[in-house]
Amino acid sequence: MENITAEKNLIEKVEMALEGIRPYLEADGGNVKILEITPEKVVRLELLGACGTCPMSTMTLKAGVEESIKRAVPEVVAVEAINITSPDDPNAKLPGQ
Repeated sequence: MENITAEKNLIEKVEMALEGIRPYLEADGGNVKILEITPEKVVRLELLGACGTCPMSTMTLKAGVEESIKRAVPEVVAVEAINITSPDDPNAKLPGQ
């Protein structure tokens, strides 16, 4: 029971950190969704909307999303996205396209 409560609190903290950067993601037609937080404190996200097909998604994830989460929730050790787009993906779209 204690683990479930701790996990729920951790998810809530990460969600609050994401709320601070969501307006910037949404401005370019994107968003993120928490899929899970592993027992090792790795946050696994899904990139949504334009973020899922943007060649800048790796930089956005590391410089924006991960930094915001780790600053607000220091116990998180890493942030991963399950659907990072490769910059040479022919279907990738730049923000605003």
